[in-house]
Amino acid sequence: MVQPTGETNDRRMLLRYPGRCRLCGAELTAGTDAIYERARRTVRCLECTPAVASPAKPPVVVELQAQRPPDRDVLRLRAPASSVIAEALRIQSSAATRTGAQRFFGRSPLSVESRPWYLGALGELEVGRLLDQLGPGWLALHAVPVGTGGSDVDHIVIGPGGVFTINTKFHEGGNVWVASRRLLVNGQRTDHLRNAEHEARRVAKLLTQAARRSVDVTPVIAIVAASRLTIRERPEHVIVLNAARLPQWLQSRASVLAASDVAELSRAAAAPETWGNPALPEPDLVAFAQLRTAVAAARNRRLGWALALMLSPFAMLATLALGMLTALR
Repeated sequence: MVQPTGETNDRRMLLRYPGRCRLCGAELTAGTDAIYERARRTVRCLECTPAVASPAKPPVVVELQAQRPPDRDVLRLRAPASSVIAEALRIQSSAATRTGAQRFFGRSPLSVESRPWYLGALGELEVGRLLDQLGPGWLALHAVPVGTGGSDVDHIVIGPGGVFTINTKFHEGGNVWVASRRLLVNGQRTDHLRNAEHEARRVAKLLTQAARRSVDVTPVIAIVAASRLTIRERPEHVIVLNAARLPQWLQSRASVLAASDVAELSRAAAAPETWGNPALPEPDLVAFAQLRTAVAAARNRRLGWALALMLSPFAMLATLALGMLTALR
C-alpha cells in the first residue's frame, strides 16, 4: 500500500530494493517502510520524517506489489536485475531441498540450472549500485524488457555524455581477454561483443522512432568480479571496461547532449510504449535477499571446513608435543 506524505511528490511505501536514507545515511533493506522522494528519486527513513503519522497497521508487501506505479514511473522505479532475479527464483523454486547433512557441510542451495541466473543478477545489482553514483543530470534505467520475446537490456543510461546500453557480465575470478573482434573468458570465445552491438542498434532504432530524432547509442560491456581484464586491442564499436570504472568513465565523456536533450530522451526511454509495452516480470526481492543469505552462509561453512582440514594436522602435532612435554615432566 502506498500512502501520500505531507510532501506532494513523496510517497510512503515498502521499498522494493535496498537503499540509503538521504538525510541520516541509514541503510534501508528491501521491504522497509520508508518515504520515496519522487522529485529527487531518493529515499528517507521514517525517523527523519516526524510529520508522518504511523498508520494503525503497517503496509504489507502484497498490497504494495498489487498496486502498479503510474506508467510514467514504472521503468524509472524498476529495480536492477528484475528480470534475471524473477527467472532465477522461478528456476530455483523447483530445486531439491537440501538434506541436514548437506546443510551441515555447506552445500550451496543453488541448483545447477539457477546458478547462472543468480550470478547474472549479482552482476546487474552491482552495476546498478555503481550507476546510482552518477547523480543529477543522468538517467539510469534497469532491466528494460524490449518486445515480446522475453529479452531485456541490463541498463540504459542517458546523460550529457550521450546514450549508452550497459551489458553486465559477471565473471567471478575469471580471466577476460579482449581484442578488436574477440572477447575471451578463461580462453573461451564468447558472443559478448556481437550481442552488445546488436543491443545498442536495437535501442537506437526504438529511441529514434519514439523521440522522432536520430539517436546514437554506445554499447558498453561492464565486467564484474573478474580477476584479470586484459585489453590487447580496443574493439571498434564496443567499450569494454571494469565495472568499477563505469561511473567515472561515463562522467568523463565529452558533453554531446544539452540538458533539454537529456530530458527529452529520458522521457522517451522511460515510456513503456517505446519498447512495445512489454510485460514486466516482478521479482520477489525479499526472497532473493534470503537466497543470497543462504548462499553466503553455505559458502562460509565450506570455507570453515576447508580451514579446519588444513589446521587439523597442526592440531594433531600440537597435541602430540603437549603430551611429550607432559611425559618429560
